[in-house]
Amino acid sequence: MRRRAFLGHTLAFAAMPVMATEPRFHLTGSMEQGSLVIGAAPPGSVAALDGRPLHVTPNGRFAFGFAFDQTRASLVTVRYPDGGGDSRSFTPVVRQYETQAVNGLPQNTVTPPPEVRVRIEKEAEDIYLARLTDSDGADFASGLDWPAPGILSGIFGSRRIDNGVPMAPHFGVDMAAPTGTPIRAPADGRISLSADHFLNGGFTLIDHGQGVSTSYLHQSMRHVAAGDLVKRGQLIGLIGQTGRATGPHLHWAMNWFQQRLDPSRSTRKSAPEAL
Repeated sequence: MRRRAFLGHTLAFAAMPVMATEPRFHLTGSMEQGSLVIGAAPPGSVAALDGRPLHVTPNGRFAFGFAFDQTRASLVTVRYPDGGGDSRSFTPVVRQYETQAVNGLPQNTVTPPPEVRVRIEKEAEDIYLARLTDSDGADFASGLDWPAPGILSGIFGSRRIDNGVPMAPHFGVDMAAPTGTPIRAPADGRISLSADHFLNGGFTLIDHGQGVSTSYLHQSMRHVAAGDLVKRGQLIGLIGQTGRATGPHLHWAMNWFQQRLDPSRSTRKSAPEAL
């Protein structure tokens, strides 16, 4: 498994002129702000996003994400094994995000006392490093399953006011369900991190390949450890109310490296199963 920061070397062909013919690569995904985009090109191709290299599998699959507030176009450039190439610009569809007030949170998780700030910073660093993983494979490419049943109680991108304090946007999807409800892997992958955190509670991160990862917060119990290989549908933990939470629920997040994405835009079904 390799680790590298995505912002690497600029590809020499990034300035290739846009071709007038139909490109030989195509993209799939919701193409909205905060969404994962999956590319397919002829086997043996190389690709770049805004001049930065992308990880391409031997069969020509690659991925990237649009930022939750991105309004500019992204330039995708692909060089084919026969020497030809295409460049195309793609602008994400703009989304409207709501504001959500959450009250009743443990106050020490909203304004943490000095004695736990070092721990919080260390746990954030561990997550940051885990999300640098750039492994082979594309276990996410066939779409994600919802990891747990429940009621959608929080949506991606909403502006959060916690106990009256303005906070960062909510970068995940919340599924409210009773403590002990099973959480299952939405796709194949490898566990990069599994630990009990101060803010995240029971926390697990799955690497699905090419910088795409999913995270599971507030678990009452974790059933996997770092380094474990998991299959789609495998039990990885149980819903809980640990960390910064007002009730039992799963906070489900997705990233492309450090880019926060909306996992609900990559699911094979539009909503989780009802309890």
